[in-house]
Amino acid sequence: MIDRRLLLADLQKQVKSLEKDLREQAESVQEVRDRLRAEYDRAFKIGRTAATWAAWRDERVTQAAVAWVLGTVFVRFCEDNGLLPEPFIAGPGDRLVVAEEAEAQFFRDRPQETLRGWLHEAFDAIAATQAGRSLFDKRHNPLYQIPISHDAAKELIAFWRRRGEDGRLVHDFTDPEWDTRFLGDLYQDLSEAARKNYALLQTPEFVEEFILDLTLTPAIDEFGHDVVKVIDPTCGSGHFVLGAFHRLLKEWERHAPSRDLHERVRLALDAVHGVDINPFAVAIARFRLLVAALKACNFKTLADAAGYAFPLHLAVGDSLIKHREGMLFGEDPMVEFAYATEDLHEHPGILSVGSYHVVVGNPPYITVKDKGLNEAYRKMYNVCSGKYALSVPFAQRFFQLAKPGDGDGKGAGYVGQITANSFMKREFGKKLIEKLFAVEVNLTHVIDTSGAYIPGHGTPTVILVGRNTNRGRAGTIRTVMGIRGEPSTPADPSQGHVWQAIVNQIRRPGSESQWVTAADTPRADLATFPWSLSGGGAGDLMHKLEAADGRALGHLLSASGFVAITAEDDAFFMPQTIREAVEAVRPVVTGDVIRDYQIEPDVLSVWPYDEDLQTRPLEAIPRIHQHLWPNRRVLQRRKRFGTLIEDIPSLRWHEYGELYREKLRTPLSIAFAEVATHNHFVLDRGGKVFKQTAPVIKLPEGASEDDHLRLIGVLNEVPPVFRRVGYLAPVGSG
Repeated sequence: MIDRRLLLADLQKQVKSLEKDLREQAESVQEVRDRLRAEYDRAFKIGRTAATWAAWRDERVTQAAVAWVLGTVFVRFCEDNGLLPEPFIAGPGDRLVVAEEAEAQFFRDRPQETLRGWLHEAFDAIAATQAGRSLFDKRHNPLYQIPISHDAAKELIAFWRRRGEDGRLVHDFTDPEWDTRFLGDLYQDLSEAARKNYALLQTPEFVEEFILDLTLTPAIDEFGHDVVKVIDPTCGSGHFVLGAFHRLLKEWERHAPSRDLHERVRLALDAVHGVDINPFAVAIARFRLLVAALKACNFKTLADAAGYAFPLHLAVGDSLIKHREGMLFGEDPMVEFAYATEDLHEHPGILSVGSYHVVVGNPPYITVKDKGLNEAYRKMYNVCSGKYALSVPFAQRFFQLAKPGDGDGKGAGYVGQITANSFMKREFGKKLIEKLFAVEVNLTHVIDTSGAYIPGHGTPTVILVGRNTNRGRAGTIRTVMGIRGEPSTPADPSQGHVWQAIVNQIRRPGSESQWVTAADTPRADLATFPWSLSGGGAGDLMHKLEAADGRALGHLLSASGFVAITAEDDAFFMPQTIREAVEAVRPVVTGDVIRDYQIEPDVLSVWPYDEDLQTRPLEAIPRIHQHLWPNRRVLQRRKRFGTLIEDIPSLRWHEYGELYREKLRTPLSIAFAEVATHNHFVLDRGGKVFKQTAPVIKLPEGASEDDHLRLIGVLNEVPPVFRRVGYLAPVGSG
């Protein structure tokens, strides 16, 4: 039985160890280095990446390390559950001895081989079967891109053969149910670097089921189970893909019980599609879908599936990169180029516009740090604006992939996604709301899930459901608006108070509980930016306050908004643990450290300014020179409002990209979290750097600490519905 926590912790260590080995291989093996460098140079030239060679190489190293670890996980699962008749690495009972003897025979037959070769034998045993062929594709799987050393292979095999005090294997995958949900944990947390770069986050099953209820179920009713095609363009570890497969298989069993079992499985698989930019995400999704198909066919081994086709339409690639209108494939280098780990071209048409009856997913919420991709997406998607998050172009892409409706709006594909709600109130969401949602598509459901406890989702979220048509739209949109968040962490997230209220009230407009309000909101109310999804009558109250004769808080302030933007956080920021090593630093306040009337910074920033907030010469700042100098060229090439720092006479390369000094002239400030489920306004008495995710409010000079505290008391009681950029709420003379 799998101990999921122990397995994850142990495999995280294996990934780190392999990363070190693979990095050495990528630099010391000339053939590998030349191949990777050529791929990087090509990607850099066409704008697919703007990362440095070292950063790009390290990302590829991480992909390979995770692929090697996951490859052995797949083998171990197959060994322990009989899918492979003979073990290669380990197995419970005497199967461990059998694996060791088979390895010894391998070296007797091939004395020139290494343990890496033995692992390849195990991978080949799976790939040799028709069912397992796509799991170990030598053209694209990252583990074939960078070879591990003999010593690293030895360490990895020894890890899987460890026994506990009871003499049994520490990690035994035997499971009569063939449950692969543990792979979701590995997908999300196996590599910290990959989790941050790709914003890895698995969708809980209860959320996936809810979204499929609102999309796939009505699509089957409308189009038929034998017609529906589904895609998740951000498939991750495959929750939506797997859920869609099981639902469609049940429909085939219900409508065609006399049809051959294997044919029903094949037809259900053939209707399900997925794409992800992360190679090991797709590897996990493929494995999970393959195991589900084998189980549905009652196969006991991979060999049993010989002669049966298992179409796995799961591809590695960037779902956002698309053909420009009127441009043939091959005319655009960005479209034509593919990394060695990508295989979209082997799934022709998988990202064709207007192809799917159902498009569902959980797109990443991060901003695009790679400047090359950031600009590419901005050109391809007209809803991208300002410092947009990836949730914006993906929202547009989801609707583009769905089938368009006819002249009356009939036949349009269904779209459902759980995504960050930041677009609702931050300026970059204005185009998305007023262009896409208000004009181009039929949004049918907007569900505030920010108050629900959804494991792993620290970012406030919203579920959006709609159809790819602007014809035949109803005058209202079904909304579920939050009133109160989850009071404590529920033992079973699917049974949390807020989530259960959402599930129970979604089909009862006009209903209200202490947790949410369900309503049919006039479409016009959601046609303009920003959105307000506060229930309990907060929306009506806001309209009354806006119509009232009173002064807005903005009239009482001397300033508000951003304080500092370094434009290169990695160069300026450092952990608190090295504070003694560098002088001239200040604590950094980000939105996520402003909570419950407290500010608890965990990061420091270089502070290149004097007491009068004038830039100090670099040589006058003790021990800062050696900290910043390695990044000098990067800092010079930063841009401020589109102009390079080195081309702005008033700026020196070692200072911040933007510093709004007037907000630091007086020490007292009210800082608040720009994105949060509840209002968090906190008094700060000075000496800190406020990042853009932690804007500040400044009262006029001479305002006392008591004045600040009184205002904070009011602001923390104001529902988030009233928060605006430059406008918080109408208030009276006080």
